Order: sequence, then C-alpha cells, then structure tokens
Amino acid sequence: MSTAQQKFYDQADIVASDLKHRATLNYNISKYDDAVVLGKARYANLEEAKQQASSIKSMSIDNMAELLTIFESNVLSNGGEVFWANKSQDVLDILQPILEECHAKMIVKSKSMVSEEIELNHFLEQNGVQSLETDLGEFIVQLAGEKPYHIVTPAMHKSKDDVAKLFHTHFGTDLSLDATQLTAYVRDFLREKYTEADIGFTGANFLCAREGAVAVTENEGNAFLSTAFPKIHVVIAGIEKIIPSIDDLELFWPLLAAHGTGQQLTVYNNIFTGVKQAHEIDGPERFIVILLDNDRTKIHQDPVLRESLKCIRCGACLNGCPVYKNIGGYTYKTTYSGPIGSVISPVLNGYKQAGHLSFASTLCGKCEEVCPVKIPLTKLLVHNRQLATNEGIIGIKAKFINRIISLFLLRRSRMDMFGGWFKNKFLAIFQNRFIGQKRELNDFAKKSFSAQWSEKLKK
Repeated sequence: MSTAQQKFYDQADIVASDLKHRATLNYNISKYDDAVVLGKARYANLEEAKQQASSIKSMSIDNMAELLTIFESNVLSNGGEVFWANKSQDVLDILQPILEECHAKMIVKSKSMVSEEIELNHFLEQNGVQSLETDLGEFIVQLAGEKPYHIVTPAMHKSKDDVAKLFHTHFGTDLSLDATQLTAYVRDFLREKYTEADIGFTGANFLCAREGAVAVTENEGNAFLSTAFPKIHVVIAGIEKIIPSIDDLELFWPLLAAHGTGQQLTVYNNIFTGVKQAHEIDGPERFIVILLDNDRTKIHQDPVLRESLKCIRCGACLNGCPVYKNIGGYTYKTTYSGPIGSVISPVLNGYKQAGHLSFASTLCGKCEEVCPVKIPLTKLLVHNRQLATNEGIIGIKAKFINRIISLFLLRRSRMDMFGGWFKNKFLAIFQNRFIGQKRELNDFAKKSFSAQWSEKLKK
C-alpha cells in the first residue's frame, strides 16, 4: 500500500468518526437536496434535457481542437489575447510579465477551481501580490487558510457559528452576528477592494466558440465586479469548457443551476466577449484568455475516460455520493474531490499519488444517476481501477487477498463451502480492512441463507 493510499485510509477513518463534522456536512447537503428536488421539478422532461446536453458536450469533446481554434480566432477578432498553457507552470510563466508590466499589487478573483489546480494564490503571494477571493465561500476558506472543500460550495464543511468565530478572530466582529449580517460585512469589505485591484481573475463555466465568448455563472455578483473595475481581465480555463455557441447556454445554464444549487437560473450569468469597444463606456482594456491543458488531452486520448471531460462542475455527484458524505472533501487531498475527482485526479496528479481514489467508491451508481450530462461515472471508476492496478497501486498482498476472495464470491458453491464458524474467524482477522475499526458486523449464521432455503425446499 502506497503512502498516499495509507494516509487516505487514515484520514477517512478520522473524518468518518467525527460526528460534529458529519452533522454539519449532512445538514448542508440536505438543504441542497431539498432545493434540487424543486429545481428539477421545473422540467417537463429532465431526461431529454440531460440527453441533449450530453450529446452537445460529447460532440464538443470529439471536436475540441477545431472548436478551440475557432474560439481563439474570435477572441482575437474581439481585441482579446489568447495563450495556450500545457502545464500549470506555463500559466504562471505567462502571468509573470503581465503582473510586472502593470506593477500589480492586488488582484481580485472570482471562484475558479482551475486557479486552485495551478496554485494561483500561492504564486501571487510569492510575487508580492495580494490575491483576494471574492466568492463568499472562497473568502471564508482563504481566511481560514484552507482550500475549497467542495467544487461548488467551498465552505460546505463550516457552520454559521464556525464562520462567526472566524470573522471574530480576524475582524473583531460580534460572535452573535447571523448569516445575513456576516454576508453584509463581507460585501462592505470587498466593495473597496474591487476599485483598488489591478487585475480581475475569473475562470469560465463555458467557452463559446462561435462568438469567442466566456460565460461565467455566479450568485453573488462578485465575478462581474471583479471584471468591472480592473483594467485587465484574465480568464484561466480548462480546454474542456468549450461548447459550440452562446445558443447552447439556454440548455446548459438551467441544467447547471438546477443540479448545482436547485435554482431555476443562477442570479448572475455573465458573458464576456473582449476588451472595451469604442462605443462602450466600460470594460477591460486588456482581455486575456489562458487555455490550460494540464493532461486534459491525455484524458481525451483515452476512449473511455474522455467522457469525464463532459463535466460542467455542478457538484451533483459529490452531494449524492455516500462516500463523500462520510469522508468529506479534504480527505481526497486533490483539487477535485468526489466521484468526478476520483476519475480525473489520477490522471491530473498521477496514479502513484491519486490512483487509490478510484477505489473510494461503492459503485452504487448515484453519481451517474444525478449527472446532468450523463457521464457514466461508475464505468469510468472501474476503468480507472484497472489502470491503477496496472500502475502497481495494488500491492502483492492485497492482490492475493482480493484474488482469493473473488474466487469464492464468483461461485455460490464456493461461498457455501465453509460454515459460519469459519467465516466469523476470517472476518475477525480482516475486519479492519473491510469495514474499518469503528463498525461491527453481525455474526454469520451457521448455514448461509442459500443453504437454509435449499433445505426448506427439500422438505
């Protein structure tokens, strides 16, 4: 067992046994579940919408190179700049002269998981630039010195009281402030920062090829404000975000809202098309789009895993996953957690480091059921397990044990070969491996149900 794998199991055991943490997580996810039921109910035929979205994303991924070239051409026509980055370091190398040229001292950043992927905040700090997260959840975890816990709800693991204590520590606010008052404090705090920022950073929910447009979805107005005041707008986006046209947003925006937050439509849906034109009164003087690969083409080259590139980052698979609900987001120790993270992280981070995540699933199929673009996640997880095994993630001892167990599980006659006494002894030895130290199973009966039923039929 690798060190990363052992750390994962150890951390999972600790978190799953933390009842306070699980209570907070389950409470927050339950609120999401209630909202999503209403969000999906607005569809006359949700399955048809999901199938259509899946088809468009499949076509986009199949023709990704062509669509990205069209997107680049149209961004340039709109007065923007486009850079291609193969790896995370390439993005940082592109940004270095931009920061120096404008003598950047502070930047404001809307929520962006790809910026977490490249460790943007750490890079900016090393260059003496203050990076300020403007999404409320991201603001909270940045203040706490933490990473986003969830790809949609960064502070899902924190209760209102946790946030109140955090703000009291850093800002001296009253511990009795409610959620509305805490939010108002952050809003007032950030208003001044927007006007002082040298650069505004955003990610992208969708890249629209035909128009050379960047679509950003949000609920707080922070992304719009992050681009309204600074003279430079930098977009960092994964190449898989490409779709054919703005016309497709009428399908994807409601699906993303319904599955991500349960809304009919998110509060703010921004479309950025380039620099300020002569007839316009506002807008950035520079519009820079950095298209990041970072092994996405490696995923694209795998005929099975490429379906994971259809993901629109709604977070539904995380909220539905029984494993995620028990072990939380930080246990994965990757930018992308939950089922989709368990599929793509081994490729993005390497199988030696993250291949074990493919096994962090019960394969119950809930993630696949709730996915708005119909990604066959269970199929991809099984495929990844095979790749992880080929990479040597599974040790010789584990392979031997799994081989013996599979030999018995494949045949009912073999399963019934040994009685309850032997099975109980076997379980006592290997229980920690199967179910951990915090749970107990009932003893096996002397005879299996199958054997008892056969005897009953004979009577």
